[in-house]
Parts: sequence; C-alpha cells; structure tokens
Amino acid sequence: MATRGKDRQTREQRERARAYQARVELHERQGRRRARDNVTALVVGLVVILGAVGSQTAYFAAGPGAPEPVPSTTPAPDAPASEAPTSPTPDATETTAP
Repeated sequence: MATRGKDRQTREQRERARAYQARVELHERQGRRRARDNVTALVVGLVVILGAVGSQTAYFAAGPGAPEPVPSTTPAPDAPASEAPTSPTPDATETTAP
C-alpha cells in the first residue's frame, strides 16, 4: 500500500504544479494585455486631444468663428482740415545745438 499513497501524493503534486503554472501564465497574459491596453488608450487619448485642438484652431482662425473685420467709423473732425495745427512745429532752420 505504500505505492498507492505515493501515487496519490505525486498525482496531487502534479495537479498543484499544473494549477500553479496556469495561474502564472494567466497573470503574465493579463499584465501584457494591461500594458497594451494602456498604450492604446494613451494613443487614442492623444489623437482625440490633438484633434480637438486642431479643430478649434481651424474654426477660430479660418472658419465661421473667425472675427470679421468691421468697418470703423471715423468721427467727423470738429475743425476744418485746412486750419493750422494748435501746437507750433519747430522750423528746420532753427537749431538748439551750441
């Protein structure tokens, strides 16, 4: 009967080793998948952000969101343009250098 107990023990050890190996492989696959998912999410997020920034820039620079030039109205001068200026202008012949 000694061989019968030993067979059971070795069979249980093999089953535990197989279950352990399966858990290790599952853990490794999950780690690789999580890393791949993180990279994918990062790339997709960057594409979305760059697309939003690009579309906003295009909309406000060249699209309907661009400011339209508004003609400015110049106020009518109070005095006619032919009058002399109110402040005296220096003559080109006068010099202040010593």
